[in-house]
Amino acid sequence: MSTYKLTYFKGRGRAELVRLVFVAAGVPYEDVRVEMSAWPALKPSAPFGQLPMLEVDGVKLCQSNTMARYLARKFNLAGKTELDQARADMIVDCIEDTIKPLLAFAFEKDEARKAELKTKYVGEQLPNYLTLLEGIVKTNNGGDGFLVGDGLTWADLSVLTTYDWLKMAGIEAEFAKHPKLDALRQRVAKLPKVAEWLAKRPVTEF
Repeated sequence: MSTYKLTYFKGRGRAELVRLVFVAAGVPYEDVRVEMSAWPALKPSAPFGQLPMLEVDGVKLCQSNTMARYLARKFNLAGKTELDQARADMIVDCIEDTIKPLLAFAFEKDEARKAELKTKYVGEQLPNYLTLLEGIVKTNNGGDGFLVGDGLTWADLSVLTTYDWLKMAGIEAEFAKHPKLDALRQRVAKLPKVAEWLAKRPVTEF
């Protein structure tokens, strides 16, 4: 049986989708959370010098979506057919596009520029992306099941992390304007293993 070690900072951030795949699959892993002050010493050992980092039997991987995709395929959470897997990948890539502008204003140091980017995101970019995702939800079983096929995939779990990012930015109310998408988020959050994790996971700033 493989062993897994996930290393990230003390937050949800880019590691949370990977954690959720482990949780949904019921597979144990070592969840290592490091202080920011410890990162300079650790950085040279990480592929491409970044976190999160996943070690599978000692082999190191980086890029959060690559790690989550690998685990989803290994744990049967990627989609039952090749076409379903491609659709799940497509949705996760769309979600990545949804989050990138948020990260741009979140890390912007110039306050005027930050406000400008946030206004554009909340007023234009985010509604567009969420509307597109709402449409995707509706194409599968009328939007009353999962995003792909008839079972949970990592694409569904990525909806939870999207909500987390929006909540961190104080704009999670936008989700409620897209009822099928928000209902999907709530259904996934109530799955027993997922619900247990959401209730006990560490409370962090990001």
